[in-house]
Amino acid sequence: MQSFTALAFGAQFVEVRINPRTRTIRVPRMVGVYAGGKILNPRTAHSQLMGGMVWGLSNALLEASEVDRNHASFVNADMAEYHIAVNADIPALDVEMLEERDDKIGPIGAKGLGEIGITGTAPALANAIFHATGIRVRKLPLRIEDILS
Repeated sequence: MQSFTALAFGAQFVEVRINPRTRTIRVPRMVGVYAGGKILNPRTAHSQLMGGMVWGLSNALLEASEVDRNHASFVNADMAEYHIAVNADIPALDVEMLEERDDKIGPIGAKGLGEIGITGTAPALANAIFHATGIRVRKLPLRIEDILS
């Protein structure tokens, strides 16, 4: 008996605007295109992918656990000082789902979308920053001080 692995696929694209003086990073638009087999509930899948992309933006630009090395404790120990992105932080966010047929994964043909919305956001954002500035950043969060020239 042969076994198969069924994975959803996706690609994300991010537009960035970086202020030349302050190096402030803004994301005016994000696009994600995903293929997840037969989409059983398009509304829920769309929401899952959109939320993942916003979560990925938050992870890439805002989320950081700041450590005070002198006291060996976290500086931002509560959610009041732990900034996260919300949908309003991205003026245009488009999610496209490509339905595909895969008879090897079962009679329904559905694949799990799970966390695929978040996984491509940080690399897409880092690539957009590279294309805008020529500076490659390979750690998260992507900060202003990392793209100073």
